[in-house]
Amino acid sequence: MTGGPRAALPDSPAQVLADLLEVQRRRFAALDPRLPPAAAPPPGDVLVVGTPPHRAAGVVTHHAWPAGSGPLLWSAAQVTELHPVVGAAGHGPLHALVEAWRGHVLPAVLRDDDSAAVVTWPSRDVVATRVFLDHGLLPLAVLAVRGLAAVRTPAPDRGLVLRRAEPADLDACVRLALEELAYSSQVGGSLVRPDAEAVKRTMLRDRLGRGEPTWLAERDGAVVGMIECGHADAAPGTWLANLLPAGRWGYVNCASVTAAERGSGVGAHLAATAIAALEAGTSGGPVRGTYLYYNPPNPLSSVFWPRAGYAPLWTLWEVRPAGGLR
Repeated sequence: MTGGPRAALPDSPAQVLADLLEVQRRRFAALDPRLPPAAAPPPGDVLVVGTPPHRAAGVVTHHAWPAGSGPLLWSAAQVTELHPVVGAAGHGPLHALVEAWRGHVLPAVLRDDDSAAVVTWPSRDVVATRVFLDHGLLPLAVLAVRGLAAVRTPAPDRGLVLRRAEPADLDACVRLALEELAYSSQVGGSLVRPDAEAVKRTMLRDRLGRGEPTWLAERDGAVVGMIECGHADAAPGTWLANLLPAGRWGYVNCASVTAAERGSGVGAHLAATAIAALEAGTSGGPVRGTYLYYNPPNPLSSVFWPRAGYAPLWTLWEVRPAGGLR
Protein backbone atom coordinates (compact mmCIF):
# COMPACT_ATOMS: atom_id res chain seq x y z
CA MET A 1 0.00 0.00 0.00
CA THR A 2 1.41 3.35 -0.95
CA GLY A 3 1.01 6.42 1.17
CA GLY A 4 -0.57 9.66 0.13
CA PRO A 5 1.38 12.55 -1.42
CA ARG A 6 4.16 13.88 0.79
CA ALA A 7 4.77 17.54 1.45
CA ALA A 8 7.92 18.86 -0.20
CA LEU A 9 10.81 19.15 2.20
CA PRO A 10 11.91 22.73 2.77
CA ASP A 11 15.17 23.74 1.16
CA SER A 12 18.16 23.92 3.47
CA PRO A 13 19.59 27.41 4.12
CA ALA A 14 22.69 26.40 2.13
CA GLN A 15 20.55 25.44 -0.86
CA VAL A 16 18.55 28.66 -0.65
CA LEU A 17 21.80 30.64 -0.67
CA ALA A 18 23.10 28.70 -3.67
CA ASP A 19 19.88 29.16 -5.65
CA LEU A 20 19.65 32.87 -4.91
CA LEU A 21 23.33 33.39 -5.69
CA GLU A 22 22.81 32.19 -9.26
CA VAL A 23 20.04 34.73 -9.74
CA GLN A 24 22.08 37.42 -8.00
CA ARG A 25 24.89 36.92 -10.50
CA ARG A 26 22.47 37.78 -13.28
CA ARG A 27 21.24 40.78 -11.29
CA PHE A 28 24.78 42.11 -10.87
CA ALA A 29 25.62 41.61 -14.55
CA ALA A 30 22.54 43.60 -15.56
CA LEU A 31 23.21 46.34 -12.99
CA ASP A 32 26.80 47.14 -13.89
CA PRO A 33 29.09 45.32 -16.35
CA ARG A 34 32.12 46.46 -14.34
CA LEU A 35 31.15 44.20 -11.42
CA PRO A 36 32.74 40.77 -10.95
CA PRO A 37 30.37 37.78 -10.65
CA ALA A 38 28.50 37.88 -7.34
CA ALA A 39 30.54 35.94 -4.78
CA ALA A 40 29.33 33.50 -2.15
CA PRO A 41 29.17 35.07 1.31
CA PRO A 42 31.69 34.17 4.03
CA PRO A 43 30.80 31.76 6.85
CA GLY A 44 28.42 33.20 9.42
CA ASP A 45 24.82 33.15 10.63
CA VAL A 46 22.52 32.41 7.69
CA LEU A 47 19.23 34.30 7.42
CA VAL A 48 16.37 33.31 5.10
CA VAL A 49 13.24 35.45 4.84
CA GLY A 50 10.10 35.17 2.73
CA THR A 51 8.94 32.44 0.39
CA PRO A 52 9.48 31.94 -3.35
CA PRO A 53 9.34 34.00 -5.45
CA HIS A 54 9.65 36.69 -2.78
CA ARG A 55 12.60 35.25 -0.88
CA ALA A 56 15.88 36.77 0.23
CA ALA A 57 18.78 35.50 2.29
CA GLY A 58 22.02 36.70 3.75
CA VAL A 59 24.87 35.92 6.10
CA VAL A 60 25.66 37.95 9.22
CA THR A 61 29.26 38.16 10.42
CA HIS A 62 30.88 39.89 13.37
CA HIS A 63 34.37 41.29 13.66
CA ALA A 64 36.25 43.05 16.48
CA TRP A 65 39.38 45.12 15.77
CA PRO A 66 42.06 44.99 18.48
CA ALA A 67 43.34 48.18 20.08
CA GLY A 68 46.15 49.83 18.14
CA SER A 69 45.23 48.31 14.76
CA GLY A 70 45.19 50.48 11.65
CA PRO A 71 41.54 49.84 10.67
CA LEU A 72 40.38 51.52 13.89
CA LEU A 73 41.20 54.84 12.20
CA TRP A 74 38.33 54.26 9.78
CA SER A 75 36.22 51.59 11.48
CA ALA A 76 34.31 51.05 14.68
CA ALA A 77 35.83 48.50 17.06
CA GLN A 78 32.86 46.11 16.84
CA VAL A 79 31.37 45.53 13.39
CA THR A 80 28.33 43.50 12.44
CA GLU A 81 28.12 43.00 8.68
CA LEU A 82 25.33 41.76 6.45
CA HIS A 83 26.25 39.90 3.26
CA PRO A 84 23.00 39.81 1.26
CA VAL A 85 22.17 37.09 -1.25
CA VAL A 86 18.90 38.40 -2.55
CA GLY A 87 18.56 37.06 -6.07
CA ALA A 88 16.09 39.31 -7.85
CA ALA A 89 14.25 40.38 -4.67
CA GLY A 90 12.57 43.76 -4.51
CA HIS A 91 11.83 46.14 -1.66
CA GLY A 92 9.69 43.83 0.52
CA PRO A 93 12.11 40.91 0.95
CA LEU A 94 15.04 43.30 1.35
CA HIS A 95 13.24 45.14 4.16
CA ALA A 96 12.54 41.82 5.86
CA LEU A 97 16.19 40.79 5.52
CA VAL A 98 17.51 43.96 7.17
CA GLU A 99 14.97 43.57 9.99
CA ALA A 100 16.11 39.96 10.50
CA TRP A 101 19.73 41.16 10.55
CA ARG A 102 19.05 43.50 13.44
CA GLY A 103 17.53 40.60 15.36
CA HIS A 104 20.78 38.64 14.97
CA VAL A 105 23.15 41.36 16.17
CA LEU A 106 24.73 40.48 19.50
CA PRO A 107 23.12 42.47 22.36
CA ALA A 108 26.59 43.54 23.55
CA VAL A 109 27.26 45.06 20.12
CA LEU A 110 23.93 46.90 20.08
CA ARG A 111 24.85 48.46 23.44
CA ASP A 112 28.41 49.40 22.41
CA ASP A 113 28.93 53.02 21.33
CA ASP A 114 32.07 51.97 19.40
CA SER A 115 30.15 49.69 17.02
CA ALA A 116 28.79 49.75 13.50
CA ALA A 117 26.41 47.87 11.24
CA VAL A 118 27.79 47.64 7.70
CA VAL A 119 26.69 46.30 4.32
CA THR A 120 28.56 46.65 1.01
CA TRP A 121 26.40 46.65 -2.10
CA PRO A 122 26.61 47.65 -5.79
CA SER A 123 26.21 51.41 -6.08
CA ARG A 124 23.76 51.22 -9.01
CA ASP A 125 21.19 49.05 -7.19
CA VAL A 126 18.68 51.79 -6.34
CA VAL A 127 16.15 49.24 -5.02
CA ALA A 128 18.57 48.37 -2.22
CA THR A 129 19.45 52.04 -1.76
CA ARG A 130 15.88 52.86 -0.76
CA VAL A 131 15.80 49.98 1.71
CA PHE A 132 19.13 50.81 3.35
CA LEU A 133 18.15 54.47 3.79
CA ASP A 134 14.86 53.47 5.36
CA HIS A 135 16.71 51.41 7.97
CA GLY A 136 19.07 54.18 9.03
CA LEU A 137 22.14 53.17 7.01
CA LEU A 138 24.20 55.94 5.41
CA PRO A 139 26.46 55.84 2.32
CA LEU A 140 29.66 56.72 4.17
CA ALA A 141 32.11 55.38 1.57
CA VAL A 142 32.27 54.15 -1.99
CA LEU A 143 34.77 52.02 -3.85
CA ALA A 144 35.26 53.83 -7.15
CA VAL A 145 37.08 52.59 -10.24
CA ARG A 146 38.78 54.20 -13.20
CA GLY A 147 39.44 52.40 -16.44
CA LEU A 148 42.62 52.89 -18.42
CA ALA A 149 42.36 56.31 -20.04
CA ALA A 150 44.41 59.42 -20.69
CA VAL A 151 45.14 61.27 -17.47
CA ARG A 152 43.81 64.80 -17.32
CA THR A 153 46.84 67.09 -17.17
CA PRO A 154 46.48 70.14 -14.90
CA ALA A 155 47.84 73.55 -15.83
CA PRO A 156 51.62 73.85 -15.26
CA ASP A 157 52.75 75.03 -11.84
CA ARG A 158 56.42 75.92 -12.00
CA GLY A 159 56.66 76.43 -8.25
CA LEU A 160 55.56 72.87 -7.49
CA VAL A 161 58.00 69.97 -7.29
CA LEU A 162 56.76 66.37 -7.34
CA ARG A 163 58.94 63.48 -6.19
CA ARG A 164 58.79 60.01 -4.67
CA ALA A 165 58.85 59.91 -0.88
CA GLU A 166 61.77 58.34 0.95
CA PRO A 167 62.13 57.01 4.52
CA ALA A 168 63.65 60.35 5.55
CA ASP A 169 60.31 62.02 4.71
CA LEU A 170 58.47 60.11 7.43
CA ASP A 171 57.74 63.12 9.67
CA ALA A 172 56.31 65.16 6.81
CA CYS A 173 54.19 62.21 5.69
CA VAL A 174 52.82 61.68 9.20
CA ARG A 175 51.95 65.38 9.50
CA LEU A 176 49.98 65.33 6.25
CA ALA A 177 48.28 62.03 7.07
CA LEU A 178 47.07 63.37 10.43
CA GLU A 179 45.81 66.56 8.80
CA GLU A 180 43.82 64.50 6.32
CA LEU A 181 42.50 62.24 9.10
CA ALA A 182 41.29 65.24 11.12
CA TYR A 183 39.42 66.61 8.11
CA SER A 184 37.95 63.26 7.05
CA SER A 185 36.70 62.55 10.57
CA GLN A 186 34.28 65.47 10.13
CA VAL A 187 32.82 64.28 6.81
CA GLY A 188 33.11 60.50 6.70
CA GLY A 189 33.86 57.38 8.64
CA SER A 190 37.39 58.24 9.82
CA LEU A 191 38.10 58.41 13.55
CA VAL A 192 40.79 60.40 15.37
CA ARG A 193 41.70 58.00 18.16
CA PRO A 194 44.21 58.77 20.96
CA ASP A 195 46.91 56.59 19.36
CA ALA A 196 46.30 57.89 15.82
CA GLU A 197 49.76 59.45 15.44
CA ALA A 198 51.59 56.31 16.58
CA VAL A 199 49.46 54.07 14.33
CA LYS A 200 49.92 56.34 11.30
CA ARG A 201 53.66 56.57 11.93
CA THR A 202 54.02 52.79 12.03
CA MET A 203 51.92 52.31 8.89
CA LEU A 204 53.80 54.97 6.92
CA ARG A 205 57.20 53.79 8.13
CA ASP A 206 56.35 50.31 6.86
CA ARG A 207 55.07 51.65 3.52
CA LEU A 208 58.16 53.75 2.91
CA GLY A 209 60.42 50.93 4.03
CA ARG A 210 58.81 48.60 1.49
CA GLY A 211 59.24 51.19 -1.24
CA GLU A 212 55.52 51.36 -2.00
CA PRO A 213 54.85 54.30 -4.32
CA THR A 214 54.20 57.45 -2.31
CA TRP A 215 54.41 60.83 -4.05
CA LEU A 216 55.09 64.17 -2.39
CA ALA A 217 54.44 67.72 -3.60
CA GLU A 218 56.81 70.45 -2.44
CA ARG A 219 56.54 74.21 -2.65
CA ASP A 220 59.47 76.39 -1.60
CA GLY A 221 61.09 73.35 -0.01
CA ALA A 222 58.07 72.51 2.17
CA VAL A 223 56.00 69.33 1.69
CA VAL A 224 52.42 70.42 0.98
CA GLY A 225 50.83 67.25 -0.42
CA MET A 226 51.10 63.48 -0.46
CA ILE A 227 49.45 60.57 -2.25
CA GLU A 228 49.94 56.94 -1.19
CA CYS A 229 49.53 54.28 -3.88
CA GLY A 230 50.17 50.65 -4.68
CA HIS A 231 49.19 47.64 -6.75
CA ALA A 232 47.02 44.67 -5.82
CA ASP A 233 45.85 41.49 -7.53
CA ALA A 234 42.19 40.54 -7.66
CA ALA A 235 43.12 36.86 -7.68
CA PRO A 236 40.71 34.01 -6.91
CA GLY A 237 40.27 33.61 -3.18
CA THR A 238 41.30 37.17 -2.29
CA TRP A 239 38.97 39.76 -0.76
CA LEU A 240 39.58 42.03 -3.76
CA ALA A 241 38.28 39.39 -6.18
CA ASN A 242 34.83 39.81 -4.58
CA LEU A 243 34.86 43.51 -5.52
CA LEU A 244 36.77 43.83 -8.80
CA PRO A 245 37.16 41.77 -11.99
CA ALA A 246 40.15 39.44 -11.94
CA GLY A 247 43.51 40.98 -12.76
CA ARG A 248 46.06 43.47 -11.50
CA TRP A 249 44.86 46.85 -10.25
CA GLY A 250 46.48 50.05 -9.11
CA TYR A 251 45.02 51.75 -6.07
CA VAL A 252 45.16 55.11 -4.33
CA ASN A 253 45.30 54.55 -0.59
CA CYS A 254 45.17 58.13 0.65
CA ALA A 255 45.68 61.65 -0.67
CA SER A 256 46.49 64.60 1.57
CA VAL A 257 46.95 68.29 0.81
CA THR A 258 47.68 70.80 3.54
CA ALA A 259 44.82 73.23 4.20
CA ALA A 260 46.65 76.30 2.89
CA GLU A 261 47.14 74.62 -0.52
CA ARG A 262 43.68 73.12 -1.05
CA GLY A 263 42.18 74.37 -4.29
CA SER A 264 45.54 75.43 -5.71
CA GLY A 265 45.98 72.40 -7.98
CA VAL A 266 48.37 70.45 -5.77
CA GLY A 267 45.97 67.51 -5.54
CA ALA A 268 45.39 67.48 -9.31
CA HIS A 269 49.14 67.36 -10.00
CA LEU A 270 49.66 64.57 -7.48
CA ALA A 271 46.75 62.54 -8.84
CA ALA A 272 47.82 62.93 -12.47
CA THR A 273 51.35 61.81 -11.68
CA ALA A 274 50.33 58.91 -9.45
CA ILE A 275 47.59 57.58 -11.74
CA ALA A 276 49.86 57.66 -14.79
CA ALA A 277 52.51 55.73 -12.85
CA LEU A 278 49.98 53.18 -11.58
CA GLU A 279 48.50 52.61 -15.03
CA ALA A 280 51.96 52.02 -16.48
CA GLY A 281 51.93 48.70 -14.63
CA THR A 282 54.73 46.91 -12.82
CA SER A 283 56.93 43.87 -13.21
CA GLY A 284 53.82 41.95 -12.11
CA GLY A 285 52.15 42.84 -15.41
CA PRO A 286 49.76 45.42 -16.87
CA VAL A 287 46.85 46.75 -14.84
CA ARG A 288 43.14 46.70 -15.67
CA GLY A 289 42.57 50.09 -14.09
CA THR A 290 42.79 51.80 -10.71
CA TYR A 291 40.49 52.01 -7.71
CA LEU A 292 40.13 53.94 -4.48
CA TYR A 293 37.71 54.66 -1.65
CA TYR A 294 36.22 58.07 -0.99
CA ASN A 295 33.49 59.46 1.27
CA PRO A 296 30.36 60.79 -0.49
CA PRO A 297 29.68 63.27 2.38
CA ASN A 298 33.17 64.76 1.86
CA PRO A 299 32.60 67.98 -0.16
CA LEU A 300 36.15 67.83 -1.54
CA SER A 301 36.81 64.20 -2.45
CA SER A 302 33.25 63.62 -3.72
CA VAL A 303 33.96 66.21 -6.44
CA PHE A 304 37.70 65.72 -6.95
CA TRP A 305 37.78 61.99 -7.67
CA PRO A 306 34.87 61.87 -10.14
CA ARG A 307 36.59 64.68 -12.05
CA ALA A 308 39.67 62.45 -12.18
CA GLY A 309 37.58 59.75 -13.86
CA TYR A 310 36.51 57.58 -10.90
CA ALA A 311 32.95 56.26 -10.77
CA PRO A 312 31.31 54.46 -7.82
CA LEU A 313 31.15 50.68 -8.10
CA TRP A 314 30.33 49.61 -4.54
CA THR A 315 28.75 51.63 -1.74
CA LEU A 316 29.59 50.91 1.89
CA TRP A 317 26.41 51.52 3.89
CA GLU A 318 26.92 52.02 7.60
CA VAL A 319 25.28 53.16 10.79
CA ARG A 320 27.19 53.96 13.99
CA PRO A 321 26.61 52.79 16.61
CA ALA A 322 25.05 49.52 15.48
CA GLY A 323 22.09 50.14 17.79
CA GLY A 324 20.98 52.83 15.32
CA LEU A 325 20.00 50.15 12.80
CA ARG A 326 16.23 50.35 12.43
